[in-house]
Amino acid sequence: MNRRRTRRTALAAVLAALLLVTGCGADETVSPSEPRAEVPRPADAKELTEPPDTPEAPDCGDPTASLRPGSLPAPNALPAGSTMAKIRAKGKLVVGVDQNTFRFGFRNPFTGNVEGFDIDMAKEIAEAIFGTPNALQLRILTSSQRIPALKEGTVDIVIRTMSITCDRLKDVDFSSVYYRANQLVLVKKASGITGIDTLGGKRVCATEGSTSLTNIAQAAAKPVPVQVPNWTDCLVMLQQNQVDAISTDDTILAGLSAQDPFTKVVGEPIDDEPYGMAMPKGQTDFVRFVNAVIQRMRTDGTWTATYNRWLADLLGAPPAPPAAKYRD
Repeated sequence: MNRRRTRRTALAAVLAALLLVTGCGADETVSPSEPRAEVPRPADAKELTEPPDTPEAPDCGDPTASLRPGSLPAPNALPAGSTMAKIRAKGKLVVGVDQNTFRFGFRNPFTGNVEGFDIDMAKEIAEAIFGTPNALQLRILTSSQRIPALKEGTVDIVIRTMSITCDRLKDVDFSSVYYRANQLVLVKKASGITGIDTLGGKRVCATEGSTSLTNIAQAAAKPVPVQVPNWTDCLVMLQQNQVDAISTDDTILAGLSAQDPFTKVVGEPIDDEPYGMAMPKGQTDFVRFVNAVIQRMRTDGTWTATYNRWLADLLGAPPAPPAAKYRD
């Protein structure tokens, strides 16, 4: 009996000590933090501590002024020795395009085909050379691969939401403007961000080699540019809270927003973005030929029909096709 009392007394003492310890800390109890999964960034994503290397280009006047088109010959009557005749002899027009820009150049998940406004532009050039839009080889390029591909001769032409600038005209030639966009900002609807001026110190995503990335770095509010290979990488990073915003052309942002209803486009235009079709430097006959195709599309309704097919439900009623400017 004495042993049982001794055990009970000892147990009571232990319990009392435990209660005393927990009681003393009751008012300072901290709930365990919610576990978080570390989400990896897309490959090659990086914050830029310095602005992209963009040496100042010499003044080229109006960069959107291209070469005046000549007559548009029939596919079976291309001038001998011309760039177009050489492309026809290869059997395919090789075009640098995107597969990540919804409605401009994107891979249709149901068919696996790359489709969009830019792809239909490419088909028009192919048809003018071959008499069929199917004589086309699409080569997928990132923004930073566009000019190298032209200089290396791995593509005949790049049609990939590419803005015409004096800096780029040092390396390639451009057609007349076939689409005119504006740079804006895409954010989450609940973010409270209203434009580039409210993004000081915040991370803003754009693709490597784009004019958008340079414009972000030069913004007065001093946002932090985040560079990635593809626009869909930017959308993933925005969804994962790895960036605070995406800034690029309204055409691209509209496509990203259509894929994520919790985002919206905000702000005033940051910069004008005139798209041109880029060709290797010095192929003046090809530039004039492409300009003739674009001019035909402006006047015969093809441009408007293509806009309606791909962009009207994203961007509204079709504007007039961009007016051509020529320097000769």
